[in-house]
Amino acid sequence: MTTPTVPDSAVPDHAASAAAAAAAFQHRTVLLDEAVDALALTGARANGVFVDGTFGRGGHSRLILSKLGAGARLIAFDKDLQAIATAERIADPRFTIVHDSFATMRAALAARGVDQVDGILLDLGISSPQVDDATRGFSFRNDGPLDMRMDTTRGMSAAEWLAIENEQTLEKVIKEYGEERFAFQIAKAIVARRAVEPISTTRQLAGIVAGAVKTREKGKDPATRTFQAIRIFINKELEDLEAGLSQAYDSLAPGGILAVISFHSLEDRMVKRFLAARANVAQPDRRLPIRAVDLPQPELKLLAKLKPSDAEVDANPRARSAVMRVARRLPVPGAAEGAA
Repeated sequence: MTTPTVPDSAVPDHAASAAAAAAAFQHRTVLLDEAVDALALTGARANGVFVDGTFGRGGHSRLILSKLGAGARLIAFDKDLQAIATAERIADPRFTIVHDSFATMRAALAARGVDQVDGILLDLGISSPQVDDATRGFSFRNDGPLDMRMDTTRGMSAAEWLAIENEQTLEKVIKEYGEERFAFQIAKAIVARRAVEPISTTRQLAGIVAGAVKTREKGKDPATRTFQAIRIFINKELEDLEAGLSQAYDSLAPGGILAVISFHSLEDRMVKRFLAARANVAQPDRRLPIRAVDLPQPELKLLAKLKPSDAEVDANPRARSAVMRVARRLPVPGAAEGAA
């Protein structure tokens, strides 16, 4: 691990950093204290190397920095240009921001002289500023251009994709990524409408979905699942998560901690299965003549599964679906454990 030494005089005031974390740019960071506490930033670990895979508006990163020592390092990732602009205002020599997905973690760390890290935090989904900014196209609550890209410099917008995709693929995406039982009707309605006029705004799409969904879930707008599905598909969120989990695991030093916050069942299911596959190792029949040293060994220890408190959900309803899973990488049997 690379842990550059930084003079104490160059480290920002910790109390000020923590205060900034709590009020990070009008964005309520979900499970803020719980996630940072999970990384166990005490003792020798406080001078380690850590990754914030989803900077957002910096709530977690700022609180992490407030707890790290002078010799520590924090490397953050984000695809959103607005998040990058926010991160670039952090004047802390221990902090580095990378404009890319956490799915590129291994290469990005290697390019910065880092082989293994002591902790990784992934806060999945989208941030409140992204949802509330009508120009981004993530929400149906305010009319705006149907974009939905987290990185507006790359890839097709949602409007461009809806204009060219066939009905069968539209149905598949809406059904699988949105878990929407009216996917067939919605896809059919989208194809019919685009034959008449381009679907270029969030209000247009929300209206199409509302007309196709005949039974509404209590307390949920009929467009919720469709918007979620298109956003996940456009941004390749599940592909990034699959690659990112693998790269995060490969990047962890023995003793390193991985904490992942997810916001819907598709994400949480992937995280749960990934961690369980490395924590719960099938053992052979005890009657077989196999030495203890040759038995399969778990690679991770599951530490916690947490949800926001009732008080946090009352203060921030968007936190209600959040789930955080935490695991620690175990040392390889017979090998010396790293400095994590």
